[in-house]
Amino acid sequence: MSRRSDPPADQATRALSALLRDILASGRKPLVAADMPDEVAVHDLRKAFKRWRAILRLVEPAIGEEAERLRMEARDLAREVATARDGRAALEAFADLGEDTGLSPRMRATIGERLAGIGASAEAASLTPELKTRINEALAHAASAVERWPIERFDHEEATQQLTATYRRVCDAVPADWSAASPEELHRLRQRVVEHRYQMELVEALWPKLIRVWIAEAQRLRDRLGANHDLLILQRFTEPHQPLAHWRSRLVPLIAARQAEHVATAKRLAGRLIAEKPKAFRRRIAALWKHRADAHR
Repeated sequence: MSRRSDPPADQATRALSALLRDILASGRKPLVAADMPDEVAVHDLRKAFKRWRAILRLVEPAIGEEAERLRMEARDLAREVATARDGRAALEAFADLGEDTGLSPRMRATIGERLAGIGASAEAASLTPELKTRINEALAHAASAVERWPIERFDHEEATQQLTATYRRVCDAVPADWSAASPEELHRLRQRVVEHRYQMELVEALWPKLIRVWIAEAQRLRDRLGANHDLLILQRFTEPHQPLAHWRSRLVPLIAARQAEHVATAKRLAGRLIAEKPKAFRRRIAALWKHRADAHR
């Protein structure tokens, strides 16, 4: 594909270049901050990996196999970091149940302490110096690769096409029947929403007020689906021979009730976020690029 020099292409490639630099820089911070708690480092690394993978998926058609390979590498490293997440996720899910659970203060304290201990131990064991070194090397390699990319191929037309493709994947992942949606369906929707949420950062400068609201709504949907997933992790801790098996009969009904609330809210949020068809979404993004180009002439 030949290089284009029209203003919309310049805006798209500049936005992509800035976003890539920001993501890679955010991934390095947890690796060099000696005083950062493991909990915070794990959270920040997971976020950086999600942003990185979302943008790599966006540019794969234009950049090619190297972007796909980097995304696969990031996926594998993210999974290693995520092994430390279950205990903390279960602790957050337990707090999400609220205080009006019928559990005694002593019982709540015991469960909370047990989950906190599991989370802290897993984070310390997972985020080893060896893993940090491998992540740092991967980020350095990624930064070098980005410098070689023919990034001009990712112009406003390509950006519009790929943003629309992700938006369509979100639409396709919405359950036909939310009340009967399986955990796998909801998790798949969450993955698509995460991609969409981070990819929309590319066009934030085109209409900041609108796109920031859009991203915030996508984040709210992601949070609800994530909270539902965390409750699944908490429920697994109540299974036989697991740390919370003793309280299974008390916790499982509370978990199910809270999950139903999250799913109902997620349904409402999804209805707002993807109210328009993919073709209408594409026209909106294309019009924003055009307006940006006209404003700079």
